[in-house]
Amino acid sequence: MNPELFTAFVLITIVLIITPGPIVTLIIATGATQGPRAALTTVAGTTLGNALLLSAIAFGLDWVHGHADLLFNALRWTGAAYLVWLGVQAWRHAGKGGGGIPDSGRTRFMRGLFVALSNPKTIVFFTAFLPQFIDPRLAAGPQLAAMCVVSVVLAGASDSAWAVASGLGRAWFLKPERAKILGRLSGTVLIGGGLWLSLARRQS
Repeated sequence: MNPELFTAFVLITIVLIITPGPIVTLIIATGATQGPRAALTTVAGTTLGNALLLSAIAFGLDWVHGHADLLFNALRWTGAAYLVWLGVQAWRHAGKGGGGIPDSGRTRFMRGLFVALSNPKTIVFFTAFLPQFIDPRLAAGPQLAAMCVVSVVLAGASDSAWAVASGLGRAWFLKPERAKILGRLSGTVLIGGGLWLSLARRQS
């Protein structure tokens, strides 16, 4: 790796990761309603989703550039609809002891995987910027692999921190009236995340 290019890549990637988006929204909502363990199960799904998506973008970059509009729009609208659906379920089941999000670990894992795979923020950023950090004097494959690994690790660490933080604050909401407020707040945030997802635009 070119040290200067790699340092710039890491710094910009950190900014991308800590900026709240659909993944962080889902993790916080899960942790606040079900605790850190449930949120960390979701993080396992988001981490796998990030790894798959980044690998596809990095090693199929030419194809992604050639079909970016179709791919972006399909994932954007599918992901937006899914987050809005989750938000509506959270509203409907607010304060009913368990919320509208099922307790199954597999369900939480798959939900995290799906939201990560349909996250346009990841698609836009890496499709637009990844080529800029490749040193043409060096082999492209190892550079792409290194950037993918670093990005997945950074995202996993950040998502885990969000999961633990939101889960530790859960006790305050255990009373029914507070649980209802939390359920509706989580639903609102999820719906907002879905709307944000639908309004995301591919950068040129």
